[in-house]
Amino acid sequence: MPIENPRAFLASLFHAAVRAADPLEAIRAHLPARPIGRTVVIGAGKAASQMAQALESLWDGPLEGVVVARYGPVAACARIRVLQAAHPVPDQAGIVGGNALMEAVRGLTTDDLVIALISGGGSALLPSPPPGFALADEMALNEALLASGAPISAMNVVRKHVSMIKGGRLAALASPARVVSLVVSDVPGDNPAFVASGPTIPDAAGREDALRAIRDYRMNIPSNILDHIATVETPRPDDPAFAGHAAHVIASARVSLQAAARLSGETGVTPLILSDRIEGEARDIGRMHAALAMEFQGCHRERQGPMVLLSAGETTVTIGPEGAKKGGRNTELLLAVAIDLDGATGITALAADTDGIDGSEDNAGAFCDGKTASSIRAAGGEPRAHLARHDAWSAFALAGDLFETGPTGTNVNDFRAFLLM
Repeated sequence: MPIENPRAFLASLFHAAVRAADPLEAIRAHLPARPIGRTVVIGAGKAASQMAQALESLWDGPLEGVVVARYGPVAACARIRVLQAAHPVPDQAGIVGGNALMEAVRGLTTDDLVIALISGGGSALLPSPPPGFALADEMALNEALLASGAPISAMNVVRKHVSMIKGGRLAALASPARVVSLVVSDVPGDNPAFVASGPTIPDAAGREDALRAIRDYRMNIPSNILDHIATVETPRPDDPAFAGHAAHVIASARVSLQAAARLSGETGVTPLILSDRIEGEARDIGRMHAALAMEFQGCHRERQGPMVLLSAGETTVTIGPEGAKKGGRNTELLLAVAIDLDGATGITALAADTDGIDGSEDNAGAFCDGKTASSIRAAGGEPRAHLARHDAWSAFALAGDLFETGPTGTNVNDFRAFLLM
């Protein structure tokens, strides 16, 4: 069947993917049993307030705690305090938030339960410099990591070595209380210890892994921080402080892609999930998707009806010494697609962040098709020049192709859909 409005169709798939990561239903399926003693909630991330609100509505019993969300609209909570801090570069409010989380878990007993609500973005929202370091050091580290083009897993291995809260340290502070972590994953592979640098979940990666990541991705780490990483280890998963703890990934990109695929099939469009763990330089991954879209379209012209290619993961944008203008990894990826699809027919694409915010601006992502590049040029822009200076938002603004949703209240990483007609 023909799709009369390709962009509306792709937007409907995005919203289906976001609904599949709704914190209320995800938490409902993973509620721990009530403890004899106190129930203390801690959390951080882009979905922190929505997860806290959902838990409040579902929990039958006393509840207290604090979570840290990024600046912007937050879900209202009655029993759990919601603090706000900066993302993606940390600020002093994040220091306050991290201290509040650490204070919340001190002095607990074996009768108490800690429920940790963790989602993507928590790494920046919980700065907690070790002794001898200041917020400025964490800011410098974060900026170096964001500019490196390294995958999120490598960045978080480094981050957790320069923190009093990451790498399982927050959970260790809660000992001897039991900690149950409910995680909305935004990392390829869904390792819960990588989400928000694992404040309540240790992993086996040590300082040698952090130093290797710094070397491999040529991270420009300040020398004082590098010296510190070389001398410190994070808690190990077999530490007795973590005995009896549990971690559950309650929402992920894979589940969201499957929801989009179901809706597509119900609409009469054949779905194909390429992968939920695609990483790499955004513009390169964009060109790969454009090539796949043209290949599938060319090889399957005899198929019955339209087809949609779906993928997820987290790409990166390596920022050189010239800096960056406006945009995020999804718009950068899609601008590379628009350049390669210039003049093509029958292909429409959407790339967007499931949290509703892509990079430095307030759009979730953008649409493109074979006319997008010419639309940018007609409005006075040059697609390749915009791509070279990391200014994809401006290019799509010229074309009128930005996709805006506002914050969604969840975060399971990037969503991409290519409709082939």
